[in-house]
Amino acid sequence: MRPLSEQTILITGATDGLGRHLVRELAARGARVIAHGRSADKLRDLRDETRANCGAEVESVRADLSDLHQVERLARETRQRYDRIDVLVNNAGVGTGSDPTVRRESVDGIELRLAVNYVAGYHLTRRLLPLLRSPARIVNVASAGQQEISFSDLQCRRQYSGASAYMRSKLAQVMFTLDLAEELRGSGITVNALHPATFMDTSMVRQSGRTPASSVADGAAATLRLICGEEVEGVTGRFFNGTEESEPHPQAYKRNARARLRELTDELIADALSREA
Repeated sequence: MRPLSEQTILITGATDGLGRHLVRELAARGARVIAHGRSADKLRDLRDETRANCGAEVESVRADLSDLHQVERLARETRQRYDRIDVLVNNAGVGTGSDPTVRRESVDGIELRLAVNYVAGYHLTRRLLPLLRSPARIVNVASAGQQEISFSDLQCRRQYSGASAYMRSKLAQVMFTLDLAEELRGSGITVNALHPATFMDTSMVRQSGRTPASSVADGAAATLRLICGEEVEGVTGRFFNGTEESEPHPQAYKRNARARLRELTDELIADALSREA
């Protein structure tokens, strides 16, 4: 990898929790950081805070990742503004929610956790691939909590639970990681996923009613290792639990399952983008 001072790093879900910590840390180390968020106010606060605490400037991009037209716009504008991206961190996500019995959909009619945790990152990554040139890294912030995907009920319409929807979306992220790593093998672009830490002290965890079991700093250390650690240079197609390589759900290794997921995902995206914004 090139020195951090020569790298451009895009982080989604950057205005809170793990993403916010990563922005501050990487900006302080001299990287050119592009912070993504939904709220203009929160992005402004992040820029002001980073400037005050680190003396570093942070660039920002805004989009609601639950809307695939906005994901498409984000990708298009990013390709217009930047010549290259060295690291893409797909960190944005939706948890199980305060009421995990209520099924919610995105504006595109996609189950919300699937839409934000997986489909948005899938589409953004594929649209930004022309900016990712060797050596480059893609880091997908997933979870150790994974559940087998039913392709006859990808959107969890039957017997819905927020926990099940969340775990399936996270397995989908890991399946995409392995699929894309295989596709890009030999290109100099690595793709890895991780479970940064268990129940970090974030608003997502607190809103779910869970007691935090680890700090955001713990999760950031593991994620930074994949972003810029020399020891993972060239490592691709892996899932990490913290800093340790781990085995994801067995379905992630099934090529026919990954192919089916890719097919259904492409159909969801094509259908959403065919509609008026």
